[in-house]
Amino acid sequence: MSRPASAGLDRVWTVPNLISAVRLVLAIVLFVVIERERHAAATALFLVAAATDWVDGWWARRFGQVSRVGRIFDPLVDKVIVCGGFILLAGRAGTSAILPWMAVVVVVRELVVTAIRAELERTGHDFSAAFSGKLKMVLQCAAIGLELAARAVPGLAFGPVAVRDAAGIAAWAAVVATIWSGLEYLVAARGLATAAGPAPDGGAGDGTRRP
Repeated sequence: MSRPASAGLDRVWTVPNLISAVRLVLAIVLFVVIERERHAAATALFLVAAATDWVDGWWARRFGQVSRVGRIFDPLVDKVIVCGGFILLAGRAGTSAILPWMAVVVVVRELVVTAIRAELERTGHDFSAAFSGKLKMVLQCAAIGLELAARAVPGLAFGPVAVRDAAGIAAWAAVVATIWSGLEYLVAARGLATAAGPAPDGGAGDGTRRP
């Protein structure tokens, strides 16, 4: 008896999902290290966590292990890392390139998009990240990584550009990309929600077709 077409999408224990779980644990450790102001260690941990995000996405595409759980879990872990990083690193002007209001913008956007994605995935729609979302993630990671590096090595510079200044530029760029991608996702979600016809799996929330 052949497996249903949706069986692959319903898998949970895949390598990409396990990598995402490891990244979630790394995120918790990262937050503890940031709180203890071990910025050199935090920088290294953050780079590892960011790298594993690329690895699980590549593995899922390369070996055909894309799943519904992964399409929600992977971006959820990304949001935990980014939101936690922005919140913990937010400070007053002059002490941090990431300002408190920037953290608020990032957190609100991520909560809204996560809720929309979860609902659309539940009804069978594919709401994978668009280019703007991927660019936003890159810029957010750049802002966090550069801010951590600036705290770990005060005065560090890339030629004439101080890392602190680079972190500020990345933070502002990340906020712009965050707002842009958030609006783009809202428009896309509205189009999917109002489209005629049932979801690809027949509208069943559990990913199965109804007779």
